[in-house]
Amino acid sequence: MSIAIGVDVGGTKIRALLARDGAITDEAVAPGGAVRAGRTLAAASRIAAVIRSVLLKANALEADAVVVGAAGVGREGERKELTDYLRRERVTKRLQVTTDVEIALEDAFGSAPGIIVLSGTGSIAIARLAAGGEALHRVGGLGWQLGDEGGGYWMGRAILLAVGRAQEQRGPATLLTEDTLAATRSAAFNDLVTWAGNATPYEVANLTRLLTSRYAEGDGVARSIIDQAADELSLLVQTLLRRFPEKGKIPVALSGGNLAAGGPLRAQLGQRWRALPRIEILEVVPDGARGAVTQAVRLLSPSTQT
Repeated sequence: MSIAIGVDVGGTKIRALLARDGAITDEAVAPGGAVRAGRTLAAASRIAAVIRSVLLKANALEADAVVVGAAGVGREGERKELTDYLRRERVTKRLQVTTDVEIALEDAFGSAPGIIVLSGTGSIAIARLAAGGEALHRVGGLGWQLGDEGGGYWMGRAILLAVGRAQEQRGPATLLTEDTLAATRSAAFNDLVTWAGNATPYEVANLTRLLTSRYAEGDGVARSIIDQAADELSLLVQTLLRRFPEKGKIPVALSGGNLAAGGPLRAQLGQRWRALPRIEILEVVPDGARGAVTQAVRLLSPSTQT
């Protein structure tokens, strides 16, 4: 019996799926967070704990193959560092570390061409140009300080900026003010100032959930933030479209908590892309953990091991 595990490490949770002889049988979920510079060892420990949790459910001590797709490892040095720390945990015979968006790409398209856009705590888009092609092209994913436009932190910070401007009458009033005070357990605006000064990127990103109801109610600030986020994510896709041949439809998959079905950001992207006849939006939301376990099963195939 072979055991393969796929792990999706996002900004707020870690999710692992275990497959026995190719069939998914067990799942484990725990709080997590993207891999951050200087904190890779802690991230590896959290990831290993989730792997051990799903192994325990399967009454196994070690996996034959593990694929980890993590936010925050978009560069080779970051991937190598996480790989080195995970190998010390001795939870698998074979290990591969990649990004969270690449495992979502796997689940969405397999080896077929297409584009995937992810908006979670951060944002990124990746394209595969040809069927079976290994070369991937990416835009975005530069991190919460340098980029990640249209991601959760970017939108959460936009909420805080708008609330601050409204408080000082430098910007329009918004119902997001009372929502933000409640969400951060701030009794007054000065308490919010203190909270913001100590908040992690993931706590700021969590404010994004406040946009949905206020957007539906017509709050001008909420609508402006969603519209700007949609413009930024659309720009990622338009940039990648230039790499494809001029003819033919290009399938696009949307992934990440901010692009859930029925949400305003997904709807706004759909409106923008209806003006681009080459784009075909997939309705199915990719499952990164499922894409990771698919890759892990592939690592065990004879053709991969030779």
